[in-house]
Amino acid sequence: MLDLKFIRENPGVVKEAVKLKRVSLDVDELLRADQELVGLKKKIQALNEEKNANAKKMKGAKPEERETIIARGREVGNEIEALKPAVEVAEKRLQEFLYLVPMPPSPDAPVGPDESGNVEVKKWGQKPEFAFKPKDHVDLINQHGWADLERIAAVAGSRSYALKGDLVLLEMSLLRYGLDKLASKGFTLISVPAMAREFAFVGTGHFPTGRDQVYHLPEDDIYLAGTAEVPVNALHSGEMIQDDKLPILYGGVSPCFRREAGSAGRDVRGLIRVHQFNKVEQYILCKNDPEESAKWHKMLLQTSEELLQDFELHYRVVEVCTGDMGAGKYKMFDIETWVPSENLYRETHSCSNLHDWQARRTNLRYRDADGTVKYCHTLNNTAIATPRILVPFLEQHQQADGSIKLPTKLQPYMGGRTKLG
Repeated sequence: MLDLKFIRENPGVVKEAVKLKRVSLDVDELLRADQELVGLKKKIQALNEEKNANAKKMKGAKPEERETIIARGREVGNEIEALKPAVEVAEKRLQEFLYLVPMPPSPDAPVGPDESGNVEVKKWGQKPEFAFKPKDHVDLINQHGWADLERIAAVAGSRSYALKGDLVLLEMSLLRYGLDKLASKGFTLISVPAMAREFAFVGTGHFPTGRDQVYHLPEDDIYLAGTAEVPVNALHSGEMIQDDKLPILYGGVSPCFRREAGSAGRDVRGLIRVHQFNKVEQYILCKNDPEESAKWHKMLLQTSEELLQDFELHYRVVEVCTGDMGAGKYKMFDIETWVPSENLYRETHSCSNLHDWQARRTNLRYRDADGTVKYCHTLNNTAIATPRILVPFLEQHQQADGSIKLPTKLQPYMGGRTKLG
């Protein structure tokens, strides 16, 4: 969400952001809704002024004048009450428009319509070369009995999974390694529920446009989150944070749920696109300073790169273009990890700087040293998401006999073992 004053004064900038990010929003209609609300409020203000002036006439009024003054006071009061429903409707309509307004992207963000416009900025490591025909992750799992993908589908539906044996330990080890990495960098670790109320999803920008991706529990009027970012971003909602408490770094861990609506038939094999998963999420609240948030954005990206390097996984970093970054993002990078069986890179991390777009929706404010109230900047990035990371992990580290080589830094987390299987 953007400041309404900024939108009024810079409609061209907002229209360009709408165009670049392919957002369905008529900025002129928003401005008309704003003017309608301003007009209604001016009418009420004028009537209140008349009501107050009329009330003052009672002092010193003659008995025969009092009835007329009282009657006019009632009439004005009734006119004010009659306008209030219209004001409520106009406020709601304007708010619905404001929730759709995108953050103008960074001037140096690549311009493009979709993921085809993303720009590769870095690669790390080498694609693994095999002296044998490599298997995909499902074949490797089946070889060792490391998951039950068919039986569990009868229990929990399609795109569900049940890991078994060593793969459970590997998943937990990857998540724990991610938590330890964040703790070593000063993040406060926090485990959060997967459930959150509607305002938390509005705050992150997942609502109103992403409702079809979220599971809703109507009897409790609560939703299942697809990332710890949702509840963590709402933790300090409405608070006035002192500037000396910033930045706040959270390493959020939680189970996550996504409906994956609209993706039928895509990436359905094995563990690639599932409805329930586990994730360690990096989240930062910092001061409203572009240089400050750019510094933290760089740190978030570096942390995730360190994790992949520690796991000895080949990956690349791409800068996400305007048409693929989402409405709230100012600047965004994805890390894509190599999947040998598919001969392609798959996204495993998404690193975003949202400036104050989220903070305005969630009312995340702080008082600066000079007493000025400002909205925070928010940033987030994946640390570890399982089981997705297991796909490139198993495939890149497979050996000729189907065993999985364990990276040196992960071996202590796996009881000192050097391989699985």
